[in-house]
Amino acid sequence: MSVQFHHLLFFLILTFFPSLPLAQDSNVSCPLNFTILRPILSNPNRLRQMNTSMECHYIRQGLRLVLSDYLRRTGSFFPPLNSSESCWQSYQSLVPNFDIRSSCGFETAWISQGCMNLATKSEFEGLIPNTTLADVVSNCNQSLQGSACASCTRSLATVQALYLPDNSTANVSDCTAYPSIYAAAVANYLGPTDEGTASCLFSFDLSDNSTGKSKKKGVILGVSIGVGIGLAVLIGGSWFVYRKYQDAKRRKRRDKIRNLEMGSLGGSGLGSISESTNLIKFTFDEIKKATRNFSRDNIIGRGGYGNVYKGYLPDGSEVALKRFKNCSATGDANFTHEVEVIASVRHVNLVALRGYCTATTPLEGHQRIIVCDLMKNGSLHDHLFGSMEGRLSWPIRQKIALGTARGLAYLHYGAQPAIIHRDIKASNILLDEMFEAKVADFGLAKFAPEGMTHLSTRVAGTMGYVAPEYALYGQLTERSDVYSFGVVLLELLSGKKALTMSEENQPSLVADWAWSLVKDERTLDVIEDGMPELGPPEVLEKYVLIAVLCSHPELLCRPSMDQVVKMLETDISVPSIPERPIPLVALIDDIERSISSNGSGQLSSPAGYQMFTHESSHHSGSKEEGTSSGS
Repeated sequence: MSVQFHHLLFFLILTFFPSLPLAQDSNVSCPLNFTILRPILSNPNRLRQMNTSMECHYIRQGLRLVLSDYLRRTGSFFPPLNSSESCWQSYQSLVPNFDIRSSCGFETAWISQGCMNLATKSEFEGLIPNTTLADVVSNCNQSLQGSACASCTRSLATVQALYLPDNSTANVSDCTAYPSIYAAAVANYLGPTDEGTASCLFSFDLSDNSTGKSKKKGVILGVSIGVGIGLAVLIGGSWFVYRKYQDAKRRKRRDKIRNLEMGSLGGSGLGSISESTNLIKFTFDEIKKATRNFSRDNIIGRGGYGNVYKGYLPDGSEVALKRFKNCSATGDANFTHEVEVIASVRHVNLVALRGYCTATTPLEGHQRIIVCDLMKNGSLHDHLFGSMEGRLSWPIRQKIALGTARGLAYLHYGAQPAIIHRDIKASNILLDEMFEAKVADFGLAKFAPEGMTHLSTRVAGTMGYVAPEYALYGQLTERSDVYSFGVVLLELLSGKKALTMSEENQPSLVADWAWSLVKDERTLDVIEDGMPELGPPEVLEKYVLIAVLCSHPELLCRPSMDQVVKMLETDISVPSIPERPIPLVALIDDIERSISSNGSGQLSSPAGYQMFTHESSHHSGSKEEGTSSGS
């Protein structure tokens, strides 16, 4: 009798005879191979150091590893129902001093149950699109030790977020387990019993410790010899490298002084602009003429970098000219970077660069200016919070949201290498005469090298828009831009600013406010009162849910920008939004209430994506040793 038939029969029994006891046969041999857990569970000290909750989590993870091995061998996620009793007995034999079922509340039949009636590999693959499965294989089909683990678990989080419900049911392998079980069994060529795979996907160390002492002695001896040889080479090599470094430093200083004296661009890095782009280089006289000698009447924007002027080129076209202030020859790297970033991308939802100007004069000093197309409708910030008259209608807001999402998706997945903007906010979303959104201001943008899980860099951006993991730890990923987009989308929908201060001088984030309304099933209350030409309620609600999901404080809970575009463009539903931790700007009373309500004293809620954040915390959340790239 096939495994599929067993599961179908079980489903029918539960449906029509919920009180009917299920017969279990302890004489049927268990097809699961629990011996692969023996190296770790045979050590009695492992479980004694844990409380009951941790032990049960450990037991559950071990079972998932074994089920993954079973899926690899048979193509089925779970064993037949009549083998449930014998399988529990096999597992129990590895931990004789801990009653698995009674201590953890596991029922016998649960070992053969899953979710959504997905019993086989082919049924699971039929649920997930081929492109998503290909992404899982691409990221997980390698040794999952070190940096590779984070990219694999991130792709698995996508599967969970978009295609499997968060049904934290009582059975031992609910929906959240499917991606890891599948990845270890099918996507990873090494299989679930590989140390890297087991550690990454199930938080298990399968290394055999029985010969640990003798191995350690050999390792220590080898390391000692290696260190001795390495020190000798290091001392000799360090002196050689130091001399070379000093010589190069002196040459660089001489070249820089000579270039400055000659007025050359070579020492500042500006020469690379003309080499890497086909942009027009305007003369300073042309720029002054276009802006009427930088007339105050022509100023259309101000920022920390300087002013933006409206101007007219000789052909009559209107342009915007961004003039950097406090420029110096040694600070040209930032200017060069922004010009090269903008020049390297072309998309209808990104501001197009016309050209640039670099000049040094006795009166004006160093002048660095970029020339872009003029956006006649200003910025999104102008319409939401500035002096623009009249409120934006829903069709225009919907167009702005989709255009911004498409522009960001292109930066993340269309540009080579990928670009992380780092400063997505309402004032950096410009609007042309047709209200087409244009992502602007690439002064803080970072190129993301292929294969990097994140960049570790100094925090930059605007308060209220910066993702928590970036603000707290300096860990920058494409999902940091996703968070900022979610905040901008909430501003667009609600008309409220990203960060406001109460009368008691307490900060309030629009993301926390919107989440509280969604949680109370008042999703449509997020929509700004009096918005013209309101759309259908189900569409408005969908946009709010997308914004709240994008601005989730936990990185792995956010979708990618291409997934956001897909949700905005099509009828695909928004996945369930995981529970959030307490607000980032919570008062002490909120924190105390959260601790008392959780009971365990943990600040984060156990609901939602806990499996992914818990299991990957040692791999992708703790600075991801060896994977980051300095700025």
